[in-house]
Amino acid sequence: MPHILIVDDDENACAALAEIVAIEGFSSATAGNLREARLQIGWRMPDAVLADLRLPDGSGMELFAEVSSAGVEVILTTGYASVESAVEALRMGATDYLVKPINVTRLQAVLKRIATTGELKAEIHSLRGELRRYGRFGRLLGSSEAMQAVYDQLSKVGPTEATVLLIGESGTGKELAAQTVHELSSRRRQPFLAVNCGAISPTLIESEMFGHERGSFTGADRQHKGYFERADAGTLFLDEITEMPLELQVKLLRVLETGTFMRVGTNRECHADVRVLAATNRNPEEAVAEGKLRADLYHRLNVFPIELPPLRVRGDDVVQIANTMLEQLNGEQGTQRRFASNVLESLRMHAWPGNVRELRNFVQRAYILADQDIITEVQIPLQVAATPSPGTAVVSVPVGMSLADADRQLIFATLEQCAGVKKHAAEILGISLKTLYNRLEDYAAKGELPEWLRASRNGDNSSPAA
Repeated sequence: MPHILIVDDDENACAALAEIVAIEGFSSATAGNLREARLQIGWRMPDAVLADLRLPDGSGMELFAEVSSAGVEVILTTGYASVESAVEALRMGATDYLVKPINVTRLQAVLKRIATTGELKAEIHSLRGELRRYGRFGRLLGSSEAMQAVYDQLSKVGPTEATVLLIGESGTGKELAAQTVHELSSRRRQPFLAVNCGAISPTLIESEMFGHERGSFTGADRQHKGYFERADAGTLFLDEITEMPLELQVKLLRVLETGTFMRVGTNRECHADVRVLAATNRNPEEAVAEGKLRADLYHRLNVFPIELPPLRVRGDDVVQIANTMLEQLNGEQGTQRRFASNVLESLRMHAWPGNVRELRNFVQRAYILADQDIITEVQIPLQVAATPSPGTAVVSVPVGMSLADADRQLIFATLEQCAGVKKHAAEILGISLKTLYNRLEDYAAKGELPEWLRASRNGDNSSPAA
């Protein structure tokens, strides 16, 4: 039987919570302060801790240090809620943050999720093993270092209830990352709804989000459930959050803090147990400065930010993704088409301003136009880096510049574009990794390395095999 430790200086609150957790199949112990809580933890390590934020001898958050190494989940409760305390609690690893008087339905939902933690951890371990073998993680694909870092973040935040802010260019897979977070969570058997905030009319977005009552406005001939009600017990993904009207951002903040909202046309509060994930293709801090995103909402959403890398810095992931997409088309149509080696090389060289979405369109177009099983560049030409994408470096070579100087500038710009990953830069430049290292050693000896590259070399003492 799973065991929960209840920490609250109010004896009546402890008794009521103990009764609720017993109904959900937990055994429990109670403590009135931090000292008693630590003693209880010493006697028996709980599966979860339900602790008041304010205790006579300190803060409930101090218990993180006692149980975090054992993977124990911590739910904090408080009668003095604020955005700052909620964000801090979730940043430190709280599973949830409940405002007093505690909503029993929401607490029961949290307890049900905790009861499935063992099964969830086994699934995560299986997913990570699959990643190591095949370069896959949930709905995402790729083996590059940049994506490995993303997978690590997703695996850590997925099982929690933390709000996640996904940041990345259009087409980098933010919705797939959100779906992966959902599938890693205990909500995975509940609804996952994705909403593009920029695709809904500003006059209808409040009704779409929170629903409306019959007769609340012209044309409202029936009651309508909004996204929050339809996603109850599941996950709601708000894409392009900076496109949401500011007046609605205030109401969204209230839902995130209290779990309650009102349909258009009524003053009756509704409750929804929803985990919110958000995404933007803009720099969120710039969006705040420009008045597109409320600062308080940004801080509430930015509990666990994850940046999705653009395709141009993901090295051989381009080839892996393209081949996987082509295999899917082959499976659907019963064909055996494949890319010629020169096409795969062109895919590596392309800047992909549209990221994975652009690559998907290319693969579909190549498949349709192919007249034979081997797809060649003659059949489907791909202009390499024809249009620089935002953030892509452009090297200007004035007439009269020496080839050596032009060569040096191109190498530096390519390395910067590849975030210093020398193997990827060498592939794009069409030279061996050893040749690239030799060039960099020569530039270093002449004092020609830019400052950012000198700093990166200080932590990179590796060299290619001779």
